Amino acid sequence: MDLQDIGKKIRQARHRNKKTQQEIADQCGISKSMLSKIENGQSAAAVATLSKISDALSIPLSWILDNESETDLVLQPKAKRQYKVGHEDMGYSYELLAKSRFSSVEPAIVHVTPKDVNLRNEPYTHTEDEFIYILEGSIYLMYDNEKHYLEKGDTAYFKGTKPHLFVPVDNCGAKILTIFIDDAE
Repeated sequence: MDLQDIGKKIRQARHRNKKTQQEIADQCGISKSMLSKIENGQSAAAVATLSKISDALSIPLSWILDNESETDLVLQPKAKRQYKVGHEDMGYSYELLAKSRFSSVEPAIVHVTPKDVNLRNEPYTHTEDEFIYILEGSIYLMYDNEKHYLEKGDTAYFKGTKPHLFVPVDNCGAKILTIFIDDAE
């Protein structure tokens, strides 16, 4: 799914919810201009921002990222999976592994951009808890103003509401299995 498709789905959901861009932007802590650019496919949004938008619109993040119909069985053949949504200037890209409206768990693979290319240095937050498993490479997990080194095989589980960021260690980048867990009741 490209940026135009993501923006179109956000705009449709916002209209269905009878919300203005300003209302959603205020709720997400972003500018109305930024939301407009996202809706028009003119700007890539970090997964944290998309998560906040999906929460504000009461829709699953997976629905924004994938346009397959909902079912109680989710099969995602590698050949049909959307690969690397996002841009390198965000500091990472990701691929959604499964989507479901019946679950509060959303698995994805995050591809952390190599050190010389990664321009992102501001931590972000989102409402979901997050579990990560380093598949390839190594990162520094910046979490709540502390720096933690993680390499292949290491895991972490943390609150997404605390500021965090995946920082590349080298120019090899990293590949991370990420599971977002919405623990809201």
